[in-house]
Amino acid sequence: MNQKQNIIGIAREDLEKEFTDAGIAKFRVKQVWHWLYFQGVRSFEEMQNLPKDLRQTLTDTYMIHRPDITKALRSCDGTQKWLLRFADGEEAECVHIPEVDRGTICISSQVGCTLTCKFCHTGTQKLVRNLTSAEIVGQLMLARDAFNEWPTPFSNRHISNIVMMGMGEPLYNFDNVAKALKIIMDPEGISLSKRKITLSTSGVVPMMDRCGQEIGVNLAVSLHAVRDDLRNILVPLNKKYPIKELIEACRRYPGVNNANRITFEYVMLKGVNDTNNDAKELVRLIRGIPAKINLIPFNPWPGSTFECSTADRIAAFSEIVSKAGYSSPVRTPRGRDILAACGQLKSESIRPSKSLLNPGPTALTA
Repeated sequence: MNQKQNIIGIAREDLEKEFTDAGIAKFRVKQVWHWLYFQGVRSFEEMQNLPKDLRQTLTDTYMIHRPDITKALRSCDGTQKWLLRFADGEEAECVHIPEVDRGTICISSQVGCTLTCKFCHTGTQKLVRNLTSAEIVGQLMLARDAFNEWPTPFSNRHISNIVMMGMGEPLYNFDNVAKALKIIMDPEGISLSKRKITLSTSGVVPMMDRCGQEIGVNLAVSLHAVRDDLRNILVPLNKKYPIKELIEACRRYPGVNNANRITFEYVMLKGVNDTNNDAKELVRLIRGIPAKINLIPFNPWPGSTFECSTADRIAAFSEIVSKAGYSSPVRTPRGRDILAACGQLKSESIRPSKSLLNPGPTALTA
């Protein structure tokens, strides 16, 4: 018997076509959409304003399914991390970060990652597959389940912001990510503004224009180095799309202005990329781009060979960037004790190899 299709993650226009083809009135899509993404129901039987025969038809045709949480961890700072299992048994992680004025969920786009960034734990896990739109939307929905945040609240949300900054490179799974984010932004459902959503990329230059034009969310760029020779090592994607091409793509990103700035992510690695000259070159590279720079203290993980820059070194780097007129907040590490901080995510079902646990000396130099 074929498994029923998950109705979560189907684009609104596709659902309208499926209903029309099945002889279901088009206005029923709006009702079903409301129940799924505004009320957050888990069964078609709960859709009380639908006729009983239609509820049965939907039950026979579709399922309503979120990923399963197989492990939940809570940090001493309130950060929560969930290990998720999908229908085929593959796993990924997502994280919720509570703050005074908002709550941010960090969503994965892939199982594993293809980029092998040297400072990132996720990069040690090979890419298994892209996540579907249902699996991406489902991460937000199960988080809202956990906070009992249905129906969709209009204020004081536990989940007010999204960052596509979990496992994987979102722009290498563009179609599913775009479909999922459009569902999340739909005003008749979850209704999260595109200004509350940030997509992080390591620099898939050909897809950046399309991201701005078709989704219009905020952009974060994992820069981490200001010289091609070093970035080629830290972020191997740089060999394909070097810094000059990446910065040009940032300059033309649609909708960038002083109110909607590009965020450049810069992990602070002791003795690798944290000199005053690095800071000055960073300022030169991004001159003229409405931007802010997130300085990220390196978050260690089992087998990592890097150290975090000292607090004094980070402060000196930040001062140079700030004096040039760019906001350069130092990101407070969150969830380090449960490996939920930036660069620490990895499916626990993948055991670290002996070479990862006992690495040789790093080849990186400043």
